[in-house]
Amino acid sequence: QVQLVESGGGLVQPGGSLRLSCAASGFTIGDYAMNWYRQAPGKDRELVAATSASGQKSIDFALKDRFAIFRDNDKNEVYLEMNSLKTEDTAVYYCNAGIYFLTRTSGDFWGQGTQVTVSS
Repeated sequence: QVQLVESGGGLVQPGGSLRLSCAASGFTIGDYAMNWYRQAPGKDRELVAATSASGQKSIDFALKDRFAIFRDNDKNEVYLEMNSLKTEDTAVYYCNAGIYFLTRTSGDFWGQGTQVTVSS
């Protein structure tokens, strides 16, 4: 059974940091592009960061100075490091696994999401 389980979300003050984790089971992340998306209330889900099966990385241009994505194929986990958080980073963050790098398809796997709230 394929599962993606996110953790590490929560409430953080502006300027703070969080590290999100995504634990995969039922498949090997080394065969997949692994991605983090986020969805704020009333907005579309957007791609935040991606890492290909071969190790390429892509971060949303507006976030690249604050966010980083890492994968540990041995642990079957992927991480999103978020620094200097802003209130506009508040969203539900989703882990995603897909066949193609930077291309979302109906066959992608999704986690249930973890809430990140940035507020003083």
